[in-house]
Amino acid sequence: MSREWYLQEQHEDGHWAFELEADATIPAEYILLNHYLGEPNDEIEQKLAVYLRRIQEEKHGGWPLYHDGDFNISASVKAYYALKLVGDDPDAPHMKAARDAILAHGGAAKANVFTRIALALFEQVPWRAVPVMRAEALLLPRWSPFHVDKISYWSRTVMVPLLILAVLKPRAQNPRKTGIPELFVRPANDEEEYMVNPTGHWVGTLCLGIDRIAKLVEPLFPSGIEKKAIRRCLDFIAPRLNGEDGLGAIFPAMANTVMAFDALGYSRDHPDYVIARESIDKLLTFENDEGYCQPCLSPIWDTSLGGHALMEAGLDMSEKALAAATDWLAERQILDVKGDWAVNRPDLEPGGWAFQYNNDYYPDVDDTAVVGMLLHRADPERYSEAIRRAEIWIEGMQSKNGGWGAFDIDNEYYALQHIPFADHGALLDPPTADVSARCVSFLAQLGYGMERDSVRRGVDYLKNEQEPDGSWFGRWGNNYVYGTWSVLCALNAVGEDMNAPYIRKAVEWLKSRQCADGGWGEDCASYWQHRRDEVKTSTPSQTSWAVLGLIAAGEIKSNSVKRGVDYLMNAPRDGGKWDEEYFNAVGFPRVFYLRYHGYSAYFPMWTLARYVNLSRANERTPKYGI
Repeated sequence: MSREWYLQEQHEDGHWAFELEADATIPAEYILLNHYLGEPNDEIEQKLAVYLRRIQEEKHGGWPLYHDGDFNISASVKAYYALKLVGDDPDAPHMKAARDAILAHGGAAKANVFTRIALALFEQVPWRAVPVMRAEALLLPRWSPFHVDKISYWSRTVMVPLLILAVLKPRAQNPRKTGIPELFVRPANDEEEYMVNPTGHWVGTLCLGIDRIAKLVEPLFPSGIEKKAIRRCLDFIAPRLNGEDGLGAIFPAMANTVMAFDALGYSRDHPDYVIARESIDKLLTFENDEGYCQPCLSPIWDTSLGGHALMEAGLDMSEKALAAATDWLAERQILDVKGDWAVNRPDLEPGGWAFQYNNDYYPDVDDTAVVGMLLHRADPERYSEAIRRAEIWIEGMQSKNGGWGAFDIDNEYYALQHIPFADHGALLDPPTADVSARCVSFLAQLGYGMERDSVRRGVDYLKNEQEPDGSWFGRWGNNYVYGTWSVLCALNAVGEDMNAPYIRKAVEWLKSRQCADGGWGEDCASYWQHRRDEVKTSTPSQTSWAVLGLIAAGEIKSNSVKRGVDYLMNAPRDGGKWDEEYFNAVGFPRVFYLRYHGYSAYFPMWTLARYVNLSRANERTPKYGI
């Protein structure tokens, strides 16, 4: 039944794309953007307001970073302001509850840097509330302590247009003249404690001292250099504008670009402004009287993972649905553009896939490995050239320590994590176990073993990254269950002895995390070390990962696997989609969480099909990389 339901969700051109949901921040920022530009859209904004009111948490009155999560002051300040902009009465019960919670946590002055920048644009805080950020940073040589090449793709694309805003310091049009002075414990202009050291590190203390000096001398910066720096920012943006898919294909970068164009005086009919604005509106999704803005779109990821699930469920290339999906994916391989990754590998041949419909400057090895494994499994001859290019690119993207980051190579400039601007803690893209496991899985599925240098180094990296309890950290999915599943698949694929002590330790860890109902569930709070064992409820996605990981380790006949399968068989679902309210992934640990709506469709189908297939064939482990 789930396979038939899933096939009905396929788009005519062969791909799948499910909703990708974040917290209150993105729809709130969409409303703020409209009012910054002086273009309120009551029809859309009222639907977003319905969503914001629904996800407000009764237990603390504010907004969390994920479903059933703790109060978060930055998300709450933006959500409250957005609701006030669309006309909610500050004395309404839900607004009073939010205001009381915000004030109890120190008021809007305690929000993070990105929130304070938004408030500065709306003249709700003075610009001294944020670190000095200068476009001249783009003129620095690469050997300097800070350079845009040293930060992650998402930080880079968000920061460059933001630097234009920070230099020009424009004022939001704010046509309804709405403010939020009631969210401050003391008047915003009297507040002295905006700037803090985010990590307590001496680098942060040094940066705070530099920031105080920079605030004094900023008015003296030469205008000629400033103009040159703004041109450099625009030179960065222009080739990466990415059509209707937007700069970086992520909402914050796209929104900052629109505001930067507006601040620079672009007319509303300027081609760059028009396409940048349209890219944002593509992220809206509605159902009845409610809607929200997605942080980005996930068609490559959904189509490739869903393709694996369908193949496990018996679909092959003789059926139109799979051929259409794999052809659609093959057509989107990035073969002609050397993206930002080429700074570290200028001679490397392109061959990756992005996460979104189009994002040529920013392919990632995770998507590339998953697509490559699907094409190889579906028809290795038909897609031989695509697979070859993917193999070359993935091997070329390996970092010195043997692991892989998602988008960049050796992106480990950890000192930058301590600067005041980086209080979100997500400035870098270092190698991680889950991404590295996927790359090892891909290379292993192609037939490479430990005799190949890239594979051996990758496996050594994974062994070194194992946690003391036997698990692996999941950078892009919640969390240790996700990471452990990913690594066990890779180790099985590459031919490791699945009875080796370190692997059995991982298996025992997974078994120990099984809930009484037979499922697995790991709370988003596990990204804080002191909360790493928190569980609220079992979820279909996490149960699927755990069962797939155990099966990869040869546990097909274990009681834990059987109980996990029983959980999936009995869990509530609508057609081929299991019920799952809890968030199942992360953009930035402890800062930005995600709910992939497709995860509760294709992962359970994949898991149940694999269990049936191996049980019928009387085999212990799967043949494929994932």
